[in-house]
This record gives sequence, C-alpha cells and structure tokens, in this order.
Amino acid sequence: MSTILKEILAANEAYAKDFGDKGNLPMPPGRHFAIVTCIDARLDPAKFAGLREGDAHVFRNAGGRVTEDAIRSLVVSYKLLGTREWFVIHHTDCGMEYADSATINSLLAQSLKPAKLDEQGWHDTKDNSGTTDGEFINWLTIDDPIRSVCVDVKRLRSHPLVPGYIKIYGYLFDVKTGILNEVPEATKIGKEI
Repeated sequence: MSTILKEILAANEAYAKDFGDKGNLPMPPGRHFAIVTCIDARLDPAKFAGLREGDAHVFRNAGGRVTEDAIRSLVVSYKLLGTREWFVIHHTDCGMEYADSATINSLLAQSLKPAKLDEQGWHDTKDNSGTTDGEFINWLTIDDPIRSVCVDVKRLRSHPLVPGYIKIYGYLFDVKTGILNEVPEATKIGKEI
C-alpha cells in the first residue's frame, strides 16, 4: 500500500468519525449555485467561496474550462437539482497557459511519461511509449486568462440548453493573494436574458 493511500484512508477514517448528520443532507445544493474551476491544487473552492458540504456543486477540470462535459453537468445541476447561479472561475498562473495544443500533442507523441518544464520549455523522455491519439483532443489551453473566462461564459450563455434566467458570473482567482477578481466583461456576457 502506498504512503499516499495510507494517508488518505487514515484521513477518511478520522473524517467519518465526525461525519455526524451529514448523511442527511439533501441532494440539491442548499445555496443553489455551481462553480466551474480548475484542478490546480492551489485552489480550494470550499475555502475561497466559503463552502460547506451540501452548499454548492463544484466542477473541476484542467483550466476550469467550460467543456461539453461541464455543460452536461451544469444542465443536470439546474434542471434536476435547482441551481440558479453559476460561477466560471479561472486563475492566474494556470498550467494551461504554459503549453498550446501542438506542444501537448507533440509531448504525447514522444512519451506517455510525465514531461518536465524548465527555462528552455517542455522536455520529454522520448521513450517511444507515445501515441498520436492526443491530436484529436481540444486541450483548451489558455493564452489570456481574462479572455478565456469571457469565452467560457459566452459558451454557456449561448448554449441552447442554458436558460436565460441562470445568472452566470466570470472571475479570476489570484493565486498570490487568494482574491477572487471579477471579470466584468464576462459577467456582462453572462447576465440574465
């Protein structure tokens, strides 16, 4: 058993001892909102948004992008579970800013092992374990974080399964200060229609 697995199981055992009546929380989120944000380990939506179990839906993916799966999840979130407000939250210094789709595809073609980033760029082991299947994925890399928030809010606002009464906000989390900064252009795009 790995050290990480042991640590997680021990933490879960301690958590379950104090679980209390959380087993009685209703399925719909109590505060009726959802967040789409990045997988970056420096972001803790429960802390930066003041969440407790049962408060909100939180969807995470690389870059916090509004993918087809994020849209699927958000539609379920409002249609079946009653969310009425959505937050698209990207962040500063996102790893998705450090590579474009061509770079990611090239790295995957060279090796399936983790790549390394240094002053000269991305490097791989070139161990011939790579694949070209990655060429078919839109990696949704980020060249401008403010623009990416706007693009994602627009993707939601213009989607035929997203009703006009859903409020959609765009924010950029600053990883150096912990502050959520509104992207006014994105929030304007996301206004109720």
